[in-house]
Amino acid sequence: MNEVFQQISTTFQNQSPLEVIAVITAILYLVLAARENIWCWFFGFVSTAIYVFLFYDVALLSESALNIYYMAMAVYGWYQWQNTNQHLSIKIHKWPVNLHLIVITISLLLVYPVGSLMKILGASFPYLDALVALLAVVATFMTARKIFENWYYWLFVDSVSIYLFWSKQMYLTALLFVFYIVLIFFGIVSWKKRWIKQQQ
Repeated sequence: MNEVFQQISTTFQNQSPLEVIAVITAILYLVLAARENIWCWFFGFVSTAIYVFLFYDVALLSESALNIYYMAMAVYGWYQWQNTNQHLSIKIHKWPVNLHLIVITISLLLVYPVGSLMKILGASFPYLDALVALLAVVATFMTARKIFENWYYWLFVDSVSIYLFWSKQMYLTALLFVFYIVLIFFGIVSWKKRWIKQQQ
């Protein structure tokens, strides 16, 4: 049993220092996003900038490209959230079911062409990686616009991502996404309370 724990400990000690920084800043991003703190976008930018390189290095090309998008969305999110005027600030709101169906259908239709391109470029898990990346694009936009259901999209995206990252021996990042799932439930509860308060 001691040998197993020693092997696990050695594996984690051998993780890239860059991955450690990316994980820490990613945790700060999600904690602050759940609290609607504008500084989430700064830490999100730092984390995603590092992950562009890390995912490219392990041939998760859709994830690498996705993180370039995340960097741009961090700037957009900062811009959207910087208005502190109560009247003009973005409120938490919900999308109707038919809009979710349209968005999910379009995302699924794009999986094959995007996955095929990534396969040609030598990506690992090209179609699964493409699905995760496409839904993450939607979820990121929803987060920036404070659309409540973003948390449910992230729940699916993060669950599948755990498998992808563990398969590529990015153990710290896989564990980060396990932590993300826990924080997602905190985000759901926190945003739900704020949304109910807004309705009143």
